[in-house]
Amino acid sequence: MSKTLAVPGTYPTIADALEVASDGAVIVLAPGTYTERLDLSGRRITVRAAGDAGSAVIDATGLDSPALSLSAGEVTVEGLALTSGDYPAVAASGGRLRLRSCHLSAGYGAGLQAVDGATVEATEVKVLRGQHGLVFSDAGGTVDSCDIRNTTDDGIIVRLGADPAIRNTTVADCGHRGIYVYQSGRPTIERCDVSGTADAGIVVMHRSSPQILHTWVHDTSGVGISFGPGCGGVVEQCRVEKTAEPRVDVDPAANPVVSLDEGAAPKAGVGVSESKGNNQNEADVERLLGELDSMIGLAGVKSEVRALIDEIQVNEWRRTAGLSVGSASHHLIYTGAPGTGKTTVARIYGQLLKALGVLPNGEFREVSRRDLVGQYIGHTAEKTTSAFEAAMGGVLFIDEAYTLARAGGAAADFGQEAIDTLVKLMEDHRDNVAVIVAGYTTEMADFLDANSGLASRFAKTLEFENYGPDELVMIAGRIARTDDYIFAPGLSDALHEYFSQLERDRNFGNAREARKLLEGMRKAQSGRLRGLGRMPSREDLCTLVLDDLLIAIR
Repeated sequence: MSKTLAVPGTYPTIADALEVASDGAVIVLAPGTYTERLDLSGRRITVRAAGDAGSAVIDATGLDSPALSLSAGEVTVEGLALTSGDYPAVAASGGRLRLRSCHLSAGYGAGLQAVDGATVEATEVKVLRGQHGLVFSDAGGTVDSCDIRNTTDDGIIVRLGADPAIRNTTVADCGHRGIYVYQSGRPTIERCDVSGTADAGIVVMHRSSPQILHTWVHDTSGVGISFGPGCGGVVEQCRVEKTAEPRVDVDPAANPVVSLDEGAAPKAGVGVSESKGNNQNEADVERLLGELDSMIGLAGVKSEVRALIDEIQVNEWRRTAGLSVGSASHHLIYTGAPGTGKTTVARIYGQLLKALGVLPNGEFREVSRRDLVGQYIGHTAEKTTSAFEAAMGGVLFIDEAYTLARAGGAAADFGQEAIDTLVKLMEDHRDNVAVIVAGYTTEMADFLDANSGLASRFAKTLEFENYGPDELVMIAGRIARTDDYIFAPGLSDALHEYFSQLERDRNFGNAREARKLLEGMRKAQSGRLRGLGRMPSREDLCTLVLDDLLIAIR
């Protein structure tokens, strides 16, 4: 029979009761506020409120720790109100935790944070405030009949392969997204109500595959449900209404199966907005141009791409009006140093051509010399044709294309064979593929001289200039924010000074330099935090400082 320990009563504090509690014990808390923290790691125990839900308050606001923490064991907590400051109200990093009829509140932290293989069963739990409501990271369990409201940022986060089942739960009035699934998250979201978000209702990113079933997403400032590139999963019999358009936004490189409740809204709202004209999707065109505009720098490139899109669109209108339209090539040359966004712009360009009805699918295929050039006579034409045919309907992107024209023995002859094959294929299939060749400016001139008909196959040359110090600082900041890092005061100025001193020769990597530097700074931060002699705070974990930069550039 389980032993019951009463607090206060037999034991004046929870800590006193925990000190003597054996496995299977039940600690019962009378109504009131307890300025304590519950470290239940490795325990098999139950802690419950004697009165109504929320009547016993564990207040760890000033204790620099979660109100309840668990790293192993099996714990049940019933009817408590758990409050923390800048830490999660409840933090589980392993073990099994059952939360029933609890109220969670946090400052700069989550109501519940489950990580590192923890299993959490949350039933009728209310998150009253916090930066996030529930966070599952490489963890699982069930969330049933819960209520998450008034979070500063996201209501629920599921990441790093986490796979909780979230059912019959309300997520409302969040400062950012309702539910954010990323980094291969695989939750089941069933019969939930998501509303009142300052951004999208449900966002799926980074190769995640949720099951979103019979869920109502409504009254959101952003789109209802959004799937990013590489994501899959299912949206089945969901109602999505009173959201931004499109109600369900599916990236062309995503492949979820989407089925909405047809009684709630017209079918045209799924995936993409309704097309107009001759297979043109104006909403997708504007979205993709917005994505292009959001890239840092590249003013000249953006202007050139917009000019190309304007010409294609006007030609389509002329064709619809019965007016003559000249033939146009969609093949392009990209010149400039590495790390200037050439591959990203090529992907967007392909999707723009698809949205304009020019290409069937807009898919992107990147190849290099080794994918086109064979090892014996006749092999190259076969390889080049195969790569070209695989890109039909989309974009064939040939990086460092000038390597095909390099002199030097038999390899040069085979490279020339690849160029000659491409020239013919580009003309024969000009309406079914867009070929983009990229490389250093000077070397690309040599490439175009390798075949007398090659230059005429391309519509335009886009020059990608090196990023300046201001732009590199912006790129570094964007990469850092994506990975949940922030810069300490003064670090941006130091980065600007560092980038200003870098020599911009042909080996300069542009955005790659910023990414490489941040990787070094993160490693420096790891060493610095390991040497603190204490558990770093959330702010410590997020913040990169000047010393991290100095170590990274040594």
